[in-house]
Amino acid sequence: MPRIRVDLRVPVGRPLPELAAFIVRCEQAGFDGVGIHDHPSSGRDAYLALALACRATQRLRLFPATSSPLVRHPLVLASLAHSLDEIAPGRTYLTVAPGFISTRSIGKARAPVAVMREAIRDIRRLLAGESVEFGPAPTRLRNRTATPTPVYLLAAGPRMIELAGEAADGAFLMVGLHSAAIRAALRHLEQGAARANRSLRDFPVVFVITLGLGSAEAGTRWVRSWFAPGRPFLAYPSASNLHWLKEAGFELEQNHDPATIPEDRARQIADAFGLFGPPENCAERLLQAREEAGVEHVFLFPAHDLERGYDIPEAEVEAFERIIRPRLEG
Repeated sequence: MPRIRVDLRVPVGRPLPELAAFIVRCEQAGFDGVGIHDHPSSGRDAYLALALACRATQRLRLFPATSSPLVRHPLVLASLAHSLDEIAPGRTYLTVAPGFISTRSIGKARAPVAVMREAIRDIRRLLAGESVEFGPAPTRLRNRTATPTPVYLLAAGPRMIELAGEAADGAFLMVGLHSAAIRAALRHLEQGAARANRSLRDFPVVFVITLGLGSAEAGTRWVRSWFAPGRPFLAYPSASNLHWLKEAGFELEQNHDPATIPEDRARQIADAFGLFGPPENCAERLLQAREEAGVEHVFLFPAHDLERGYDIPEAEVEAFERIIRPRLEG
């Protein structure tokens, strides 16, 4: 079976030159890719960070994690995507999403499906050299690469997953690790592709997986915790998490009190939701997901609450280099 490819989410939690050096460390540890979160309210720009990382690395795939077309206009996103490809040809791609923290910081709600469909269409057309009308006059990119930068959609709910199959070049799916949830999500992806008469052969699918290293009880603690006041950990960054847990046999209300989840139940939910516990256990769980559900590419999303969202994942990189990667390869 193919080797599981592993990417890592890195926040803009350090000055950009230091962040670029940390991403070099990610490359040395054996990660396949790094996604840098796009939060303008941080005071640090994700695309400048990506540009520095492109110059400092040799093989990593690099991408924003993720950009909202409500915060950055589709023309701006297309221009940024092309610019990164000029720095690191073939090693970058664009990842867009409805938004959460980035849209909230400018006073807007998440983008609905219709807005995301139009944005993906416009970005892909611009990157392909076509003209797009944003107003009375058509606009096109005056410079572009021969091979357009791929545009991935990060999708959490069923309708957004269908849109990925319908319109994007690839998908980041936030559906957990349970085989029943993954199969249900892939059916939605196929439904979207069928609407557009597209084939999903060679269509890249990356599973966004929460990673919480610690003791054997780490998952139980996270599942029974709050991301922020009034928002359970399991409902971040999207309440759609609860939809996929229901597919896996765990039904929770959106406004549930996580502290009331029994410990045994929380342990089972953690196993369905992500990777928790010692690094050895996390590696074995990934191998199990490959066997049971065909998972071949994951984007590790270090577990955090609202206060720790910008912590640099140093422990995760060390654990991946020393334990997780050798077990995945062995």
